Amino acid sequence: MAKIRITQIKSRIGRPKRQKKTLDALGLRKINGSVETEATPQILGMVTKVRHLVKVEEL
Repeated sequence: MAKIRITQIKSRIGRPKRQKKTLDALGLRKINGSVETEATPQILGMVTKVRHLVKVEEL
């Protein structure tokens, strides 16, 4: 599997609870916070749900 870096670029304030929980599950807490993880189908599915709040880079 390829590794990806996920960076939160927009605020979670005012977002639905489901999107907030998805950001928590990805390990993102603050704007400009980043996590590096494997690009599994589960992770990519979560990224798709919050794609308007995050930026994804391949490593």
